Amino acid sequence: MNFLQLNGLHFAYPERSEVVHDVCLQLAPGEIHGLIGRSGCGKTTVLKLAAGLLAPQQGQVQLKGERVQQPTAEMGFVFQAPTLLNWLSVLDNVLLPLSLHGSVTDNQRAYGLALLDQVGLSAHGHDKPHQLSGGQQSRVAIARALITRPAVLFMDEPFAALDAITREELQRDFLALCHAQGTAVLFVTHDIGEAVYLADHVSLMHAGRLHAACPIALPRPRQTAMRYTPAFNALCEQLRHTMDATL
Repeated sequence: MNFLQLNGLHFAYPERSEVVHDVCLQLAPGEIHGLIGRSGCGKTTVLKLAAGLLAPQQGQVQLKGERVQQPTAEMGFVFQAPTLLNWLSVLDNVLLPLSLHGSVTDNQRAYGLALLDQVGLSAHGHDKPHQLSGGQQSRVAIARALITRPAVLFMDEPFAALDAITREELQRDFLALCHAQGTAVLFVTHDIGEAVYLADHVSLMHAGRLHAACPIALPRPRQTAMRYTPAFNALCEQLRHTMDATL
């Protein structure tokens, strides 16, 4: 079942040529789908269209058979900057999407604490964001995005600003969380290795179009050691050659 569908999307910003042209993409429940491509190819615009943050000028986005015209409660978001509120505790930042709609229940607070434990921050619930490292702040942002138990998560280069070791650790923990919740993910990255490690499918964008799609036939759960296997490196090489062919 393709519960998120992008059907023939076109989009152009004012006074600019079209940046998304006839994009079609399907996402199944629980699937992780990566979008890669060079800067300016339209990846982030496609993500915003899929999430209802932008309205396509042609085409349609559907989630569970319903047309998407704005973000819904079934969506979560993680962007490159964690955008935490410095005056709130770590736990209250995680609970923010719930508190915006009313009082937080004891069960919701307990779930927020459980998410912090799952991202390795159980001892930091009362800290403020400025007391955390960049990697820890990114973990808080992921927990906040998952607090509403979204059906689909939209991610725009959420690990790009982190050092390599922290990024790999966070990717591993993120996969475990998504698997536990059955969350589907559409994410944008410039990092081919990251796309291969995280995704079930990877689509390559070029000049506003989906140029190629590559299934990632690697076993789950994914482990760090997989990054050094011939199968992993072959997929990275295949995607790199496909990207180079678009020059």
